[in-house]
Amino acid sequence: MIATVINVVLILLGSILGLLFKNRISARFASGITFALGLCVLGIGTTSMIGTADTLCVIVCMVIGTLLGELINIEKRMDSVGDVLRRKLIRGESNSRFVEAFVNCSVLYCVGAMAINGAMEAGMNGNYDIIISKAVIDGVSSITFAAAMGIGVAFAALPTFLYQGALTIIFSIVGQGIDPAIVTEMSAVGGTIIVGIGVNMLGLPKEKLRVGNMLPAIFLPLAYIPIRDWLMATLG
Repeated sequence: MIATVINVVLILLGSILGLLFKNRISARFASGITFALGLCVLGIGTTSMIGTADTLCVIVCMVIGTLLGELINIEKRMDSVGDVLRRKLIRGESNSRFVEAFVNCSVLYCVGAMAINGAMEAGMNGNYDIIISKAVIDGVSSITFAAAMGIGVAFAALPTFLYQGALTIIFSIVGQGIDPAIVTEMSAVGGTIIVGIGVNMLGLPKEKLRVGNMLPAIFLPLAYIPIRDWLMATLG
């Protein structure tokens, strides 16, 4: 939970800075920091990815998981949830930037692969790297958002704390009974997805990677490892 608390604190600090330096933050500054953070995210994802003890597991899980995600179209559904929240809460409040800032930033900070992967790493492995990196990204983005939309950005820290904190607790409870080999491969698959986020932040692909549609891959080692072990025992 400590990493989520740091995430919340950085969102609040970023919001305060944004309000203090309103209209003084240039697009050049914001884009430069985004690229720097993108490189850091890329490195974190690579570190987790190469921790695998079974490269085939990562490949199979990523392929099947992405196919499932594309079939369900998870990323589009995530976007739809955000759009519904915006319409429901902003309707009738057309002159209120507070509601717009709160809803938009709540969706941005809560819905995403880094929130899920970070909570999993923190809960299962006690590894806070992903959430801390997300916290820095959220903090920097909150500066620019608060400068543009006002204090509503700061209040998005509350749903972030509840959602991300709850996920961390759930993973910490569930993870205690999971084979360490499975946890290792879940982390490796999650790291591969984090690499995709870093690539998007750097603006490298012509078409943005739909990392949300890759999320089912994180949980597939739960099935892959037992099946692999069973086949090895049966055939060996």
